[in-house]
Amino acid sequence: MKLKIVGSPTERIEGPEKVGGQTLYTADIKLPSIIWGKCLRSPFSHARIVRVNTEKAKKVKGVLAVLTGADLPPFRVGLSLQDIPIVAQGKVRFVGEKVAAVAAEDLNAAEEALSLIEVDYEDLPAVFDPKKAMEPGASLVHEELPSYKGFHRPAEMIPNVFAIQNWTAGDLSSGFKEADLVLEHTFHTQLAHQAYLEPHAAVVAVDGSDRIQVWASCKAPFRLKEQLAKQLSLPKDHIRVHIVAVGGDFGGKGSLMDIPICYHLAKAAERPVKMVMTYAEELTAGDPRHPSVVRLKSGVKKDGTLVAREAEVIFNSGAYAAFKPGEIPNLGGATHATGVYRILNYAIRSYGVYTNTVPCGYYRAPGQPQVVFAVESHTDLIAKELGMDPLDLRLRNLLRDGDKLPGGRGVEKVRCRETLEAAAKKAGWKKPKAGKNIGRGIGVSFRHVGGSGEANAEISVAPDGKVTILTAVPDTGTGTHTLLQQIAAEVLTIPPSDIRAEIGDTETFETDAAPGGSKITSMSGQAVLEAAQEMRERMKTTAASLLGCNASDIKLEKGRFMTARGAKRALAFAEVARQASKENGDLRVRKIFQFKSRSPVAAFVAQIAEVEVDRETGFLTVRRIVTSHDVGTVINPLTHQGQIEGGVIQGLGYATMEEVVTESGKVVTANLGDYRIPCIQDLPPLQTVLVEDPAGPGPFAAKQIGENGIIATAAAIANALGDAIGVRISDLPLTAEKIYFALKSSRSAA
Repeated sequence: MKLKIVGSPTERIEGPEKVGGQTLYTADIKLPSIIWGKCLRSPFSHARIVRVNTEKAKKVKGVLAVLTGADLPPFRVGLSLQDIPIVAQGKVRFVGEKVAAVAAEDLNAAEEALSLIEVDYEDLPAVFDPKKAMEPGASLVHEELPSYKGFHRPAEMIPNVFAIQNWTAGDLSSGFKEADLVLEHTFHTQLAHQAYLEPHAAVVAVDGSDRIQVWASCKAPFRLKEQLAKQLSLPKDHIRVHIVAVGGDFGGKGSLMDIPICYHLAKAAERPVKMVMTYAEELTAGDPRHPSVVRLKSGVKKDGTLVAREAEVIFNSGAYAAFKPGEIPNLGGATHATGVYRILNYAIRSYGVYTNTVPCGYYRAPGQPQVVFAVESHTDLIAKELGMDPLDLRLRNLLRDGDKLPGGRGVEKVRCRETLEAAAKKAGWKKPKAGKNIGRGIGVSFRHVGGSGEANAEISVAPDGKVTILTAVPDTGTGTHTLLQQIAAEVLTIPPSDIRAEIGDTETFETDAAPGGSKITSMSGQAVLEAAQEMRERMKTTAASLLGCNASDIKLEKGRFMTARGAKRALAFAEVARQASKENGDLRVRKIFQFKSRSPVAAFVAQIAEVEVDRETGFLTVRRIVTSHDVGTVINPLTHQGQIEGGVIQGLGYATMEEVVTESGKVVTANLGDYRIPCIQDLPPLQTVLVEDPAGPGPFAAKQIGENGIIATAAAIANALGDAIGVRISDLPLTAEKIYFALKSSRSAA
């Protein structure tokens, strides 16, 4: 079937409102008598709270409520493991933890009140390194962990470890015996923030019957409603979450953050309360990417065949695990410790570990960029030891159709070889380099559509033929509503401009999916597709009665209903809509699409970076990145390419500069001037190759793209750096200082 609207570059449906300043974000919400909430945060990484005196704060003019842990029920909240108190109770566990909260008529009064709250602390021993936190006798971040709701006791209790996961296949011992060479390396990745433009924000209003209205920069409104109801002991029908635009997510906007304390302030003050985090608060108490320690040990034959792998993955979760969903609140990225490679014997062990640092959560492809950086760096080191071309080593070991991934899920229609070869061809992998100190490196990975759940959509047609898609999926900046518009337009064969998206709230549907795991196009898009198809069939019935034929004889083309035999008479879409409305009233179709399991069809990505190094200063220049993607039907080339480029740029920042730097648990990069992200001058030429294969799990055989661009970028750049200077740096980011001292150390060793 030749597609006409799907596959065409279409402007963003929300674009005019955004550039015109009309888009409503949480901080824009205005309610009668609304007041401001602010939090006092701990200056200690680990301390017992001895005394809190709020009397002076309560006397500040304009202050309507002051709350501490003593004023609140002993609830702990969390998406899965409920381990974080609404405000610290008894002790604080990281620098930046909420100790008290104030609601006041204006921000100045709130901040003055915070400055007058007196808190006495008793300093406690702290742990910052996850490996040291796991040692016998280490200071415990959570002594009462076994009592927390949602805690699943691991088979082995290790200090500060709240989650252990294992994946095995084959016989590891026999695999290593079969190997001609065994290599082991350890890699470290850093704490990194999503750096979205909009900080976390919340507005909560509570009426006299304890009914709650919520507006929040949260991508998961239905999960938010469910969590608030469960963890604040409130009926679900007492909570309504209004959906507003989310100013960037990248995985970091799925937690409750300040919403529970905002509710308690609103209840205590009997006024609606607005809370907006500063960026200093974002960087010191937000929801950043986990640092990690990844140890890989591999056995390989002389011909390059990988026969065994042992992997240990340690994710530093910071002081809490509350921001992670899933029955076991760890990161699934550890399953990528075998990479895109066919290794018959492996054992992977992954740990979630508490430390007295910023609590970590989800960030685009959770856990995968960390593990893929390690796996692909390790792969290059194996190739170097064997004297093999890194490309040839990879091609020898790639996954095949029917292979099983860690966890037992099979993969089908594997397009890894085609994707990697396309990248190598575009990058000129075998061609001579342009000069000295220039290197090329490869990174390869894949993603499946993530998670499970239920998506809802409603399509209605007005008598004038205009179509409305009703959805409760927030706009997080990805262009989802534009894709839904195109899908409906393709089925109904009308211009996208005749279709608008209407955003509901948590009373529009019983539940709905939240953006994340690259699943929204597959889920919400499928719901819209099915609703549009049913609407088309209903309208065909009306058209058939007008044309005096059977509905099966009707076809819809270019917004006109006509008989399949090609009779001259045809009916315009609006004409049929008008008649159908007269006969049936509202033309409305609502569909639910349930996503029960992941498709065995993955989307592969291969990236090749070319870098140049100044050996005198260690300055690294990324000269070029080729990013090759295994794609299905591309619904909107503009938003599709935007996702690729955005992911690659985030991966570039992760590789070369981004790091939330801490000293004894305290964040010292507490503003966006110190926390560096790539700007236009940092961006190299980017070449995209699309390896098309219409076999995806989404509408019209689309494949996911949202997270793919970021996964292997750091690995490709690190491998290119190793190729350029002959020295391996095993921890991110790859700063000029690290490169300089690595070169200096290698010269000294020589």
